Amino acid sequence: MDEKRIKESPSWIEDPRGHQMKTPDDVAEMLRLKACGWGLKRIARELGCSHHTVKAYVAADGVRPFKVPHRAKLLDGHEDWLRERFIRHRGNADVVRQDLIAEKGLAVSRRTLQRAVQPYRQALKAEALATTRFETPPGRQLQIDFGERLVEIAGARVKAFVFVATLGHSRRLHIQAFRHEQQASWFLGLESAFTTFGGVPEHVLMDNPRALVVRHDAVSRTVLFNDKLLAFAKHWGFSPRACAPYRARTKGKTESGVGYVKKNAIAGHRFESWEAFEAHLARWEREVANVRAHGTTGEPPIVRFERDEVHRLKPLGGRPSFGSLRELDRLVGNDCAVEVDTNSYSVPWRLIGERVAITVAAGEVRIRYGASEVAVHKQSEGRRQRIVDRAHLDGVAGCDGAGCRSDSNGPTVSHAPPPSLLRPLAEYEAAVGGRF
Repeated sequence: MDEKRIKESPSWIEDPRGHQMKTPDDVAEMLRLKACGWGLKRIARELGCSHHTVKAYVAADGVRPFKVPHRAKLLDGHEDWLRERFIRHRGNADVVRQDLIAEKGLAVSRRTLQRAVQPYRQALKAEALATTRFETPPGRQLQIDFGERLVEIAGARVKAFVFVATLGHSRRLHIQAFRHEQQASWFLGLESAFTTFGGVPEHVLMDNPRALVVRHDAVSRTVLFNDKLLAFAKHWGFSPRACAPYRARTKGKTESGVGYVKKNAIAGHRFESWEAFEAHLARWEREVANVRAHGTTGEPPIVRFERDEVHRLKPLGGRPSFGSLRELDRLVGNDCAVEVDTNSYSVPWRLIGERVAITVAAGEVRIRYGASEVAVHKQSEGRRQRIVDRAHLDGVAGCDGAGCRSDSNGPTVSHAPPPSLLRPLAEYEAAVGGRF
């Protein structure tokens, strides 16, 4: 068989190195002829190839896949470092490339680095999706969230915001519908849940709603809660908790509860009025959600609640609604105090003439200047009283006068009128060089 016939044959293939390769059928024929006792050169003449080719295929006992020769790469030996940095930077290959230059002195193209970290992308994706399920002890945690849904009410489609609270242990649900998702809605929903459950859990876990969380640092996990939320939590006796940013699955019990409410309680129902919608949700909560066998626990939430959890909640203790909270704006007077309901409460003397924000709630008067809380006083039940914290007058001449007794520490209550001047007249006379 001449060279022209060989190249025209469909069994002839050119490998990347320019060498002649044989098809699997030709290789099978080589092995068959060899088994029949043919010599290597005879087989080579029959198939039109080199006897060295036949020898190689016979020695390998079949087709030998082409192997790309391994070449040393610049990133060889840095696999562990690349994996750690790639996961740390949440899959940002360009940031990893910058670290590689700064720390290792290795400059590679972005495409080269993307190929190198490709095996770690699946690990990063799996880590992001992984959620560890854990069971909370009775009375430990309440998870809260809002779900948004269009509901047909009186023939019109109305946007409803449904507050969903789920007890972590029993999975007992409480839901309430609102026309908005403002801070007041969160507070009313929580108070309704506490009243329905007959107690307060230790912690309340939430996402990071703007109405409740001012800032949540994803790296340091530092959370700055809204002042009103902190006052609300102190009023009811629970500790607020926030999920890690972009990790709402850690609040999975309520996340699934919101979906359950949307798909089951609301579904495609129509209602004659908003009141009828609220009545339907209350009936569904009572007759469906809390009496069905829960998919995870295998028990009705109400049974698990009454057996394990109701006695672990903190009693309400006859607390009034937090709705009495007030926010005021006051100018600090020359007597280092602000007036609330005829009573004056001291603030640091350096704030004289400045405007401060005041929150009155849970029996406390909390005073803020900008983002800083500068004073906290117990709310006075009397009238025309002066409540003074001696530390607020530290450094003021004559501060041991009326309203600031030197024989006691902490806040002082006095019925004496506030001093008109904070320093003796002699000091002012000395400053101006003569008498007034």
